[in-house]
Formats: sequence, C-alpha cells, structure tokens
Amino acid sequence: MNDFTPPAAAPRPLLIIDDDATFVRVLARAMGSRGFEAITATNIDEARMLARRHQPRYCVLDLKLGEENGLRLIPELQALVPDMRVLLLTGYASIATAVEAIKRGAHDYLAKPVDADAVVRALLDGDGPAPDDDDVPDAPEAPLALRRLEWEHIQRVLTECDGNISETARRLGMHRRTLQRKLSKHPVRERPESED
Repeated sequence: MNDFTPPAAAPRPLLIIDDDATFVRVLARAMGSRGFEAITATNIDEARMLARRHQPRYCVLDLKLGEENGLRLIPELQALVPDMRVLLLTGYASIATAVEAIKRGAHDYLAKPVDADAVVRALLDGDGPAPDDDDVPDAPEAPLALRRLEWEHIQRVLTECDGNISETARRLGMHRRTLQRKLSKHPVRERPESED
C-alpha cells in the first residue's frame, strides 16, 4: 500500500499589530504553529508599511495602540489590501466599539484575554467549508455575539436604503461584493446554553 502525505499548505500571511511587544511575540509564535506566517508591528506607521510590502490576507489589530486608536487604521489597511480580514482585539469591550469596528470593516471582534485557537477561528470563519462543531475549539466568553450583531446591523442599514445594495455597501464602508457575500449567508443563530 502506498502512504501518501499531502503537501503542507502554504503559510497564511498574518499582520499582528499591538503595542505590547510581549503579547505580539507570544501570539506570533502561537499563530506560526497554526499555519500562519506572522508579520508584526507595534505602531500604526510600521503597520501601514508592512501591509503595503507584504499584502497580508489576515490581520489581528489591537484597539489601543499607545495614544492611537486601532479603529482608525481598519479602513486604511483595507484600502491597502482590499480582501484583508481584520480581527479587532480589545481589553475594553463594549457594544459601541463592536458596532464601530464592523462599520469600519472589521471581520470580527474579540475581548482580551484571548487564546490562539479563538483567533484562528475568527480569522478563518467563512474562508472555507464550515468545520464540524466537534472540531472547533471553544472560544472564551465574548462580550456579545458579534456575527449576529453584524447581521442585524447590515439588515437595519439595508432596510434604511430600501434594499439598495450599492447604497448599503457605501454606508457600511465595505465593497459591494463583500456585502453580497455576507447577505448570502444565513443569519447567525445564538448557540443554546447547554443544560447540565
């Protein structure tokens, strides 16, 4: 019998932006062991330069970068790399921040502390076939169900625009194709609490 081992998948370029050098180093190492090629930045200027140079498909961005606000960087990064999936991390979780992150183009939002498996799941969600629930590691408690919040926000704006996709995409600050992809998915259902 012939033992065939498929070739390893190419590393996925990931830009990690956080002003905490220790956190960046630990997360970069953890993500490297999960198939990502980590590129790290500790400030906004460095992040812009690395995004231009490497064109990473994925980004983990901290909300607070010293005196700067990471939310401000999301549209700039997506202008440099239009298909970039941005995951916003914050130690200051709130509904208002989550809504603003989505409006500016973040793909997902997680509260710190967060583990690498939760980061991987948030970055890859929607990138391929959905894994079985048994294969997905449990994420730490999130401040809210962000995908559900995003779905409701998109539906509200779509209603305000009388179903006009182009106008809705413009108001949400996203590409029309991205909006159409999000609308083609079924609404996210809340997971029922397990009864023990």
